[in-house]
Amino acid sequence: MKSIVGALMTWGLVACVAGLVVSVIVWAVARQQGNYGYASGGKTGVLIAAGGALLIGGANAIVAFFSGLGAAI
Repeated sequence: MKSIVGALMTWGLVACVAGLVVSVIVWAVARQQGNYGYASGGKTGVLIAAGGALLIGGANAIVAFFSGLGAAI
C-alpha cells in the first residue's frame, strides 16, 4: 500500500511541475502579447500548481498533525 501511495505522490508532483511550467509559459507569452486575461490565468495556474505541490509534499506532516489531534480527543 505504501508503494501505491508513494507512486501517486510522485505522479502528483510531476503533474504539479508540468502545470507550473505550462502556466509560466502562458503567463510570459500572454504578458508579452498584452493579453492580460490569459496572463491572469497563467498567474492563477502558477499559484494552484505551487499550492498542490505544497500540499502533496506536506501530506505526511498534515496527516500526522491531525492524527495527533484526533488521538487527544
